[in-house]
Amino acid sequence: MSESHSHSTTTVLITGGNKGLGKETARRLGALGWRVFLGARDEARGRRTSEELAAEGADVTFVPLDVTSDASVAGAVRTVGASTGRLDVLINNAGITGPLVGPEDTTPLHLVPVLDVNVLGPVRVTHAFLPLLRAGHDPRVVMVSSGSGSLTIMTDPERKESSFPHLMYPPSKAALNMITTQYAKAIPGIRFNLADPGFTATDLNRHQGTQTVTEGTDAIVELATTSPGPTCQYRDREGSVPW
Repeated sequence: MSESHSHSTTTVLITGGNKGLGKETARRLGALGWRVFLGARDEARGRRTSEELAAEGADVTFVPLDVTSDASVAGAVRTVGASTGRLDVLINNAGITGPLVGPEDTTPLHLVPVLDVNVLGPVRVTHAFLPLLRAGHDPRVVMVSSGSGSLTIMTDPERKESSFPHLMYPPSKAALNMITTQYAKAIPGIRFNLADPGFTATDLNRHQGTQTVTEGTDAIVELATTSPGPTCQYRDREGSVPW
């Protein structure tokens, strides 16, 4: 990992930053001296987390942010823009799994909220923040994906992930992966990469994951802090993830 400090303090916005991977990412980047904008839909939890990290010495600002709301995202752009005028790093971390319903019992209504958060949310936030990103130093976007978004992994009977068919979460991450590749091709001035946290103990899996949140944020932090670096990468903490 490397980070250039020649411009000024690096600014980062993290969606879903009030707990789990988002909170740990905010903690780690804050410890590097970055200016952290912590986005969260739950205002009480977001403010509490921001205050907790600030008490540890981080430069952190809470930003109310519901990735499913155009108005909320626009408000977040105004808040960040009024404070810094630019954004160096955007981490699209907010995500949900949807209910544990088998494919045979899944209806379109089950998919709508998952796709809204996991797919439309990153597009909504990225689109809105493009002007601030373009004003940033070596701007980069990290999409928090999953190994379950890999067609290679999900069709490999040797991989544990492939044994749990689910029509909501894996397809949403596969869609996010493709969207990220298209951003990377279309906007060469901004780097777009995908982080697979791995099976990490968070609320998302009812804390059944085998990795700590620090281990789970390794790939996120690596992609966020590597500057300069590549674009269109799909990585976990061990290296490249197969598409």
